[in-house]
Amino acid sequence: MSLTPRSLVLFVGTLVLAACSPSSAPPQQQGAPAAALVVDAAQTKALTMYRQMLDAQQWELAAPIGKEIVEKYPGSAAATEVQKSLADATAKADAASSKRRLTALWIYQKSQESGADQLTASIYSSDRNANDRVRLILRRHAKWGQSVYLFGGGKGFVCKGVCKLDASFDDTPVKLAAFLPDSGEPAIFIKDDKAFIARLAAAQKLTLKVSEKGKAPRTLTFEVGGYDGDKFPSLASLKK
Repeated sequence: MSLTPRSLVLFVGTLVLAACSPSSAPPQQQGAPAAALVVDAAQTKALTMYRQMLDAQQWELAAPIGKEIVEKYPGSAAATEVQKSLADATAKADAASSKRRLTALWIYQKSQESGADQLTASIYSSDRNANDRVRLILRRHAKWGQSVYLFGGGKGFVCKGVCKLDASFDDTPVKLAAFLPDSGEPAIFIKDDKAFIARLAAAQKLTLKVSEKGKAPRTLTFEVGGYDGDKFPSLASLKK
């Protein structure tokens, strides 16, 4: 078949247009490299943040970032790197969260009582019903000295003379000598306050079996692991 000059021009023009036209490859194949770049960028950013949080010992921020990397990019180099330190970071994050919760259970106050400085450190028992909670109070008073007592919201405690309370600091059972105040308040005092505070400072949990007026005997639980002795200074500091 012979081509006229005009036909030849049209034929060449058709070839040029075909060469310049977009590829017929599926759109998803064209976009795949770009999508991969986006994923790589996000993965790199997350890994950088994870490393930064580890270096800063911000375990509670590092742990969730690390978990997301492992779940979102399984089998990747980033996930492999994170898995080497994630268990440790998670354990430290849990410990930090627990410590913060326990620390928040304690209330420290400084006030004037009967014309003298007073410091108190107190914590409530772990009862779900707020009406059943009993407060454990450590007190240092510039005139009265140091004392430890339980203060309830009911009619008070049952104790004749000096009675013995069954208690436990973590897994160590002890007998605590106790007595009722002359004031008639719904409280019961621990006789050896110095030894009590020393044991409490080294414990995570304290349990005390008590008898209250009009109620059946029960065991009180105090999560004391967040106690901070620096926030409950000595009597000497009050007298300066």
